[in-house]
Amino acid sequence: EGNPYTWWVGKANEKHYYWGGSGPGIQKCACGIERNCTDPKYYCNCDADYKQWRKDSGMLSYKEHLPVSQVVVGDLDRPGSEAKVSVGPVRCQGDRNYWNAASFVTSSSYLHFSTFQGETSADISFYFKTSASDGVFLENLGNTDFIKLELKSAAEVSFSFDVGNGPVEIVVRSPNPLNDDQWHRVNAERNVKQASLQVDQLPLEVRKAPTEGHTRLELYSQLYVGAAGGQRGFLGCIRSLRMNGVTLDLEERAKVTPGVKPGCSGHCTSYGMYCANGGKCVEKYNGYSCDCSKTAYDGPFCIKDVGAFFEEGMWLRYNFHSPGTSMKDLVSRTLLSSADPEITAPDLSLNKEELSFSFSTTKSPCVLLYVSSYTLDFMAVLVNPSGNLQIRYNLGGTKEPYNIDIDHRNMANGQPHTVNVTRNGRDIILQLDHYPPTSYSLPATSDIQFNSPKALFLGKVIEIGKIDQDIYKYNTPGFTGCLSRVQFNQIAPLKAALRPTNTSSHVHIQGELVESNCGASPLTIPPMSAATDPWHLDSVSLLLQHGSFFNSLFTASADFPYNGQAIGDGVNRNSAIIGGVIAVVIFTILCTLVFLIRYMFRHKGTYHTNEAKGAESAESADAAIMNNDPNFTETIDESKKEWLI
Repeated sequence: EGNPYTWWVGKANEKHYYWGGSGPGIQKCACGIERNCTDPKYYCNCDADYKQWRKDSGMLSYKEHLPVSQVVVGDLDRPGSEAKVSVGPVRCQGDRNYWNAASFVTSSSYLHFSTFQGETSADISFYFKTSASDGVFLENLGNTDFIKLELKSAAEVSFSFDVGNGPVEIVVRSPNPLNDDQWHRVNAERNVKQASLQVDQLPLEVRKAPTEGHTRLELYSQLYVGAAGGQRGFLGCIRSLRMNGVTLDLEERAKVTPGVKPGCSGHCTSYGMYCANGGKCVEKYNGYSCDCSKTAYDGPFCIKDVGAFFEEGMWLRYNFHSPGTSMKDLVSRTLLSSADPEITAPDLSLNKEELSFSFSTTKSPCVLLYVSSYTLDFMAVLVNPSGNLQIRYNLGGTKEPYNIDIDHRNMANGQPHTVNVTRNGRDIILQLDHYPPTSYSLPATSDIQFNSPKALFLGKVIEIGKIDQDIYKYNTPGFTGCLSRVQFNQIAPLKAALRPTNTSSHVHIQGELVESNCGASPLTIPPMSAATDPWHLDSVSLLLQHGSFFNSLFTASADFPYNGQAIGDGVNRNSAIIGGVIAVVIFTILCTLVFLIRYMFRHKGTYHTNEAKGAESAESADAAIMNNDPNFTETIDESKKEWLI
């Protein structure tokens, strides 16, 4: 029914159904674009369901969807159904001067270069970013001739010149402000036949040259980038300035020029959203980086889960109070976000908590996480004997702890599960996996402050003093399984244990902590409905499907009703026995035939794809779409292929 068995996940956690050599929105492989698939009825070689190996390969080059973070391969649950998947690296190529930039900090700032040699042709391109409403980008003068590019207003870019026939001006007007502190591209061209100006993807403005008159642009002054001749110069950032194919080294010239700084600040304004999961964008000289130190994640964009496998009896303790540090200092500096004045109260109590982690286990009951205190207050996340999740709060004011029981599913099923708990005063919000958040409220008599937090435990509670009886029972033999990306407010205990940081001294471990992503939850793949899930089994049907990306054989048993009629005599009993034996023999023969057929017609397929292949020549409508899409990168030499899916 058009639902693919296989897909890949790219940037922004979106699923994609196109493959190397194809393009977004085109549910095909390269052979489907080129119309040379093994079976012309399908758009991928692997869909042919042949006994021989078939291969689909190509490069994924739509930059907005890269890199590939996950690949989901289905229909491998039957004998003979095989797939080989290889994913190669992301490779970036381009002009090394792409980020050669300079920042103009005053309206009189400028850089100067040698005279622009553009007598009969001029090709000028650059990127700019500003919050100012106007300013001159560049200008070069002659006796009467000149060439100039400027931001005339917040929504207008002007390209003007004079080759001796009188001034000519081309203006591009944008429907949206251009002084939005985002990058915008300008491309201006002039030759003996015409001149043109384009800004971003706005329509190209063209002006034809006169059929008679002067054609040569004669300049003698230096080329000024920024303010020139007493005019108001550009305020902001310019990068990748190319004039007739030559990139001007703005950075080197800016190093020795007052009022201009090399490089460009503000990368985080444009790209800071790629620092995920609370990562902080940090400006760098020629780009940016993501600071993941306050998160439970790792990697360049703070998206790599940091997790570990816990053997039975193993536990981890994170002490909020380290030797030599006062409780007040530690609570204000480490445990809680100092940006929130409400949670740095001198009474050392928490009015709010944010807890998130993922886990997988097959054993219950167990203690996943426990936060103790110097009082009787505590918070715990448990898996009860039935495999259900339980959140338990004891903040005082009530006879018994407040429990939140999640009874609708078994959490000890070996699958990764995510837990997010947020408490603000009396209000608690719990989100489990992909289910909608659910709100709860502490009893009216309950205190709303978590007093004097002491330590956080993972896997098992080893604490001095009185412990809740249920937690004490769940504590033996302890948690066995995986925990990942554990974060309590600003603390990431697993990351502190596995990555040397200034908080590692707070961690104590019993047993050997082995780093693993086995508890990482596949957040990008939400549960599928029975109507669209290719693995959903109809309880009374035997279904054999061919022709999808892979092929599956789904089998299920049917319940045969007993009609309740008694067998009256010995003859009927003998007949029933004989009939039963015959039925068993027939059933055995049928089963043998089914397995033989499945073995003889086993499916094999392979898929390779590469990251950076350009569009092929347009031999079909799909290929034409790809060729006309500016987001596809240029073709790379075949010897530099990266194989991926």
